[in-house]
Amino acid sequence: MTKQDLSASKAGKITYWVATLWLALGMASTGIVQLTHMEEEVQMMNHLGYPIYFLTLIGIWKLLGVVVVLVPKFPLLKEWAYAGFFFTMTGAIISHLAINDGLTNLFGPALLLALTGISWYFRPNNRKLTPINSK
Repeated sequence: MTKQDLSASKAGKITYWVATLWLALGMASTGIVQLTHMEEEVQMMNHLGYPIYFLTLIGIWKLLGVVVVLVPKFPLLKEWAYAGFFFTMTGAIISHLAINDGLTNLFGPALLLALTGISWYFRPNNRKLTPINSK
């Protein structure tokens, strides 16, 4: 391994962990807010036209996704968690755009979407699915 490869590897690991920890913090905090049905979240769900029980579903999925992304192993579950984060955040962005909400409402979901992509892209090999024919 060359010095440049080592540097890139270290930079990749740092990028992964910074993005992943911020992603986990963001998803966990919003998941808790949604699970507890904070008044602002209930108002937002009403504003977007979604049923209130949707808060419970999203909150549980986010917290489960955070656990899966942070714990070692389980690469298939990690792929599902990243996909769930992607679908949830793109859904939030599209929902806000559909009702002509301002750009300030897009910042949170867009940031979490970017962190999802960065964390997924820079994840270490031991957190990736291994192709069946890679022997």
